[in-house]
Amino acid sequence: MLKRLMYNTKELALFILRRDRVRLPIWILSITIFTLVLAAAYPGLFPTVEERQALALMMENPAVIFMLGPSTGLNKYTYGAMFGHEMLVFSAIAVGIMNIMLFTRHTRSDEEEGRIEVIRSLPVGRLANISATTIILVAANILLGLLIGFGLALLNIESMGVNGSLLYGMSLGVIGILFAGITAIFAQLTESARGTIGYSFLLLIGLYLIRGIGDVSSEVLSWFSPLTWIVKTEVYVNNVWWPIPLILLVSIILISFAFYLNAIRDLEAGFIPSKPGRSEAPKSLNSTLGLGYRILRVTIISWITGLFVIGVAYGSVFGEMDTFLNNSILADILPDVEGYSKDVLFLTFLNVIMAMLCTIPSLLIIQRIKVEEKKARIQHLLSRPISRNTIISSYLFLSVLVGVIALLLSGIGLYASIVAVMDNPIPLDLIISSIFVYIVAIIFMISISVMIVGTYPKASNIIWLYLGYTFFSVYLGELLQFPEIMSKLTPFGYMPQLPIDKVNYLTLIIITIISIGFIIIGYIGYNKRDIDG
Repeated sequence: MLKRLMYNTKELALFILRRDRVRLPIWILSITIFTLVLAAAYPGLFPTVEERQALALMMENPAVIFMLGPSTGLNKYTYGAMFGHEMLVFSAIAVGIMNIMLFTRHTRSDEEEGRIEVIRSLPVGRLANISATTIILVAANILLGLLIGFGLALLNIESMGVNGSLLYGMSLGVIGILFAGITAIFAQLTESARGTIGYSFLLLIGLYLIRGIGDVSSEVLSWFSPLTWIVKTEVYVNNVWWPIPLILLVSIILISFAFYLNAIRDLEAGFIPSKPGRSEAPKSLNSTLGLGYRILRVTIISWITGLFVIGVAYGSVFGEMDTFLNNSILADILPDVEGYSKDVLFLTFLNVIMAMLCTIPSLLIIQRIKVEEKKARIQHLLSRPISRNTIISSYLFLSVLVGVIALLLSGIGLYASIVAVMDNPIPLDLIISSIFVYIVAIIFMISISVMIVGTYPKASNIIWLYLGYTFFSVYLGELLQFPEIMSKLTPFGYMPQLPIDKVNYLTLIIITIISIGFIIIGYIGYNKRDIDG
């Protein structure tokens, strides 16, 4: 019986591996390289015991505990204790996102687009697709854990031995398998890929908040989050391994339950019933702009809310600014300008990070054109008296608008937190004006995405590589002292750091003109090329 249900699983697994021959290595290598680069930077960032212990004092702040979790190594804050404490939870979130996106892609998304129905018409078992997807992702997570574990060990950093490094890597590997199991269940409960991703991300955020609230106020509550379990590994301090089999056991239970649900439900159906639609469509859906917002509203609201929370989290650091900057290298990355406090100088450093994060939802909106086109929904619009310019203009307007709102709310979140932790907070108008100048850089990134989607949509993912390079060259470039030319290859490298820099209006105008040029190329290309479907 089981053999019949999983018939030809191996062939489907190889097929999935072929489909993701680029996507999967990019995910794995991106997380691995980012982890190793940051780990390698720690000895240079905190070269003395005094600097590490000064930072350890800051880690006792409730706001920091909420973000990172408690640490058992504060009395002797070694490089390993520091890296494990500061990076493990956030790395686990990144791995969780990877598994949510990839599992949805090969299960509910393929089912929604009719590909599973085609596969089912061939001699394959009912559980073959979900089994193949699970096998590939389990293998990918194990590989990711081993690469990170052995990679960290090979760095040969003091206090980061082989045992602790493998525990760090395996913690990420098993948490990835756990989120694959969670996504597998939501793929059976919901009727759409959007619902699967939405519920999975909602649970991921909820588990992070449960861990944070529990770590600050109730240890019992925090145990309901698997993110707490990996914190209990006390990596690079006591190296406790028992959470690893616990997470694996829960993962096996979740995946088994998902298999059961998949076996008893109808194809393209879900156990959570869809809400009945309105008898009449709202007037907003009479426009392509309203339709675009309706399609993307969950993404937009989620990102804007998340960026507001990130602003609040960054603002909490200002309450411990002297401790945080009691480090020669961290202090050196700030501009050496007389007449400005450390708070304002640190604000200029944070602004570029938040601006790059605010770029992500804007790019997602432009990328949606390609998704809608691939799903043959754009063609339905074009069959009516709607021009291609109208469609691309709607998404462009929405993209820029969301960028503006994201910058505004992240600045407000930063200010709200600063007011709570500082006696003399930075004025709101200064925070908003200093971050709002980055709208020029965001529009430049949007324009590149418009050009690529308009002319050659198959290469649209290049924009994410460029954004990754931007983050690497601008943010890590400051920490690792990269040549200035690297940051000048991105628009963010030309943005003035207000209020300490004077605004070079000529530079901003030139960047804006180039952006307009890219957008025009995108419009021309979109009007001339064939629509995929």
